[in-house]
Amino acid sequence: MPVNLSIKNVPDRIADRLRKRASRHHRSLQGELLAILEESVAGEKLFTAEEFLVEVRKSGLKTPAEAVRMVREDRDDRSRR
Repeated sequence: MPVNLSIKNVPDRIADRLRKRASRHHRSLQGELLAILEESVAGEKLFTAEEFLVEVRKSGLKTPAEAVRMVREDRDDRSRR
């Protein structure tokens, strides 16, 4: 079901640029704004928490629990010296 969105207090300079952009693309302002919104979310993938964790691990980033473990190991190593 379509939703109506409203943006209030758009500065004149931005509104003018949007109107010019719409004109260049042979669209109404409404059509241009919808195209901008569609374009901004087109490639966006929503992850579940589990999928996100898999991606984080693949990238080599550490989770908070792993970071705590690493800090403790480092602290233990230093205290043994």
